[in-house]
Amino acid sequence: MKLFITCPKGLELLLEQELADLGAQEIRQKVAGVSCEGELELAYRICLWSRLANRVLLPLLEAEVETADQLYAMVSEVDWLEHLRPSGTLTVDFNGQSKAINNTHFGALKVKDAIVDQVRNATGQRPSVDRAAPDLRINVYLHRGQASLALDLSGESLHRRGYRLKAGAAPMKENLAAAVLMRAGWPDSERFPCLVDPMCGSGTLLVEAALMATDSAPGLMRQRFGFSRWLKHEQALWNQLVDEARQRRADGLERAELQLFGYDADADVLRRAGENARRAGVERFIQLKQQPLDELTLEASVSAGLLVTNPPYGERLGETSQLMHLYRTLGARLKAEFGGWQAAVFTANPDLCKVMKLRAEKQYRMFNGALDSKLLLFTVHARSAEELAEAEAASQGALSEQGQMFANRLKKNLKQLSRWVRKESISCYRAYDADMPEFAVAVDIYPGHAVVQEYAPPAKVDPVKAFQRLQEVLQATAQVLELPQEHVILKQRKRQQGQQQYERRDETGNFFEVEEQGVQLRVNLHDYLDTGLFLDHRPARRMVQKLSAGKDMLNLFCYTASATAHAGVGGARSTLSVDMSATYLDWARHNLELNGLPRQQHQLVQADCMKWLAEPADRQFDLIFMDPPTFSNSKRMQDVMDVQRDHVWLIRQAMKRLRPGGVLLFSNNYRRFKLDQEQLADFVVRDITASTLDPDFKRNSKIHCCFEVRHPI
Repeated sequence: MKLFITCPKGLELLLEQELADLGAQEIRQKVAGVSCEGELELAYRICLWSRLANRVLLPLLEAEVETADQLYAMVSEVDWLEHLRPSGTLTVDFNGQSKAINNTHFGALKVKDAIVDQVRNATGQRPSVDRAAPDLRINVYLHRGQASLALDLSGESLHRRGYRLKAGAAPMKENLAAAVLMRAGWPDSERFPCLVDPMCGSGTLLVEAALMATDSAPGLMRQRFGFSRWLKHEQALWNQLVDEARQRRADGLERAELQLFGYDADADVLRRAGENARRAGVERFIQLKQQPLDELTLEASVSAGLLVTNPPYGERLGETSQLMHLYRTLGARLKAEFGGWQAAVFTANPDLCKVMKLRAEKQYRMFNGALDSKLLLFTVHARSAEELAEAEAASQGALSEQGQMFANRLKKNLKQLSRWVRKESISCYRAYDADMPEFAVAVDIYPGHAVVQEYAPPAKVDPVKAFQRLQEVLQATAQVLELPQEHVILKQRKRQQGQQQYERRDETGNFFEVEEQGVQLRVNLHDYLDTGLFLDHRPARRMVQKLSAGKDMLNLFCYTASATAHAGVGGARSTLSVDMSATYLDWARHNLELNGLPRQQHQLVQADCMKWLAEPADRQFDLIFMDPPTFSNSKRMQDVMDVQRDHVWLIRQAMKRLRPGGVLLFSNNYRRFKLDQEQLADFVVRDITASTLDPDFKRNSKIHCCFEVRHPI
């Protein structure tokens, strides 16, 4: 029999070696697969024993195919009653295309029609389609006018061993995990008496390592294969191979002396790891412990081994600077605790590994799905005297020359602002805003805390250098302000899509109150991109407070309703605040309660402001504050909002609700915003941006723009 075994790209050489060990002949590497020859027993062994394969395909026919009719004719050449019962079930996996067949669903449909028509014409019975558990899975690949037709003997992809029901975020597939372990040299009991995964997630690397070390066939846990109901299936031969595999597993489990340790900061994924290990029958070899990476230490019972891990490496799980901090911590813990060990780090972003300050001895290119990734192998050497001195200096907070430059500038700014801060009784303000090009960050002061916002560096900037500069900023900020390092919070500013600005980033629930102009406001420095208080709008809130006495006030796009709280404290007769987010309206409710503002006078409405403004104006206000986002395409919105495009409509709709003699304060943070004076010529409009910039934002005059809009007298 000729067979084609598919695998993830980058694993072809390993798969070739594995197939040779299983007895395959005439082995040839292809892209994302290997062809070979052997008896039916070989196909069964691959399904049962391959740790690397995705699918075992049995080619039936190849032919030139361009049109749907040619495809139908090709499939009809096979005698399907040799493979499928007349009343059986089937499914078709179709990949590729031609000019006439440009849709995989259409291609699969033509293949299915050819099979069904042939069986029905011969027997009067009709096979049916079952995508979940078919008797026969047919695979067709069409490329450059050549079609190959095969039976899929594996059924569901072989990487699905059956032990992993739930995984963590961005899980590693089981066959890729096995490949990583093989490349790292596992199992080798003399070199590696112990294996550690410091960020183990749902435990895939640990379970695969245990299966390999105990000679457990990965296919033993699967309930069915693609050949299970194939008419040429030889059940006796399969039973013999399964019995042999069970005996080998039993022997392997009995003689194995394994020490596998898995750590993770997330208790939930550790529970999944434990469940996966139990289902795989290897739980007694794996010790799991909830532990953050920066507390990673070597277990007292072991002296050498292999550390292997698949850390996060994409924006979906963290910003680059935060991930670099994680990789730097990994490198530091390796050098501090794991001298003499081997380390294997699998990542789709090898640049992150540069901050580990370890030299990779070998690199292997592999693909994690579509992600071009690398496995880097290191030997961890004990730290040199220079590295020990550097670590000691870092622990004692010694700043580099550039770090000291930043610290000096921050001190200077704080001194210049100190008189104004005391005079205005301000507790939250901006102390630094990219004053020095090499330190492109903003530093905001909150009581007992500082928030460092990193402006995303241009692509041409070396990410490692940018990261190192950022570490200097964090260290210098903590020293200058005399704060514990954990009270300096890092965020990254970049262009936000839709509602990203308002999405939860963390789950600390760490809220506390600050005071501004006699108003109590709730802030959260960790869980969101913004803190709940836009510091640059402080003068606008002050203006709202002064104008509100005895007035009815409307706050559109209210966010956490800090401006509403100012209006209430300023003596507003009533307020109405509108926002789309239930989370921020709940936050707004707390802000109003903090200031003793009763709900009946100060109402909160959850609504899309554009939709709300489009409704008839049934209520009038003396003061309207509107600060829309630059751009929003939230799922809850009916349409996309663009402040430059839509500001005329927004202002006109708001002015329908403004009483004669009232004022609309219209603000936004789009740096290139231009008010359409011509379209708004029937109103009295005044640019008051300059008067809404306090000293801490004078350097950044384009942080926002603000306008007064009134009806003509």
